[in-house]
Amino acid sequence: MGTTIMAASYDGGVVMGADSRTSTGSYVANRVTDKITPLTDRVYICRSGSAADTQNLSRYVQWFLEQHGMELGDDPEVKTAAKLAQTMAYQNKNLLQASGGLAGLIVAGWDKHHGGSVFAIPLGGTLVKVPFSIGGSGSAYINGLCDRLWRPNMSEEECKAFVVKAVSHAMARDGSSGGCIRTVVISKDGIKRSFIPGDEVPVAAGELPPPVRQVRA
Repeated sequence: MGTTIMAASYDGGVVMGADSRTSTGSYVANRVTDKITPLTDRVYICRSGSAADTQNLSRYVQWFLEQHGMELGDDPEVKTAAKLAQTMAYQNKNLLQASGGLAGLIVAGWDKHHGGSVFAIPLGGTLVKVPFSIGGSGSAYINGLCDRLWRPNMSEEECKAFVVKAVSHAMARDGSSGGCIRTVVISKDGIKRSFIPGDEVPVAAGELPPPVRQVRA
């Protein structure tokens, strides 16, 4: 669970964000992991817990949604993707826990019936529709911050700033979160992905600033 993932809804869509550190105990195995995985063109999933287990779970959901979309003749709804992910997590929770793997997920996206939606799937396979959700080990450090900063009907820019501030603060406080920040904005207009390098992540109070890059001629 050494990670920080997040998704928040705004007036017109959703913003998803995550750090990029994958760790095995105290060893950082990957500094630039992409933890925001597409399930359909306008539905994505944030993954925390066992990287291998959540990657395979996401691939299964992608395949099921592809089949469902062909049968439906239309794009699947966000809640359909969330229910499939929840079913996979719940039906396999004993196997996941027995192998030492865990899966904390957030499914979010946009569809023409319900607009932007965020669904939290915490450990054990519960499914809850929420205005915003945080997960991973870093989430313990930002509960109060998110409660203070969250407000409904934010603009896209305001919601993205909210997500970046929360994730960067979690990265500063949680030793298992770090690296870069990736965000995905999903709306009726499509997908916009962005990337904040580690030395450009906002610095929290009391945190040392990143070293200055040395430019050679």
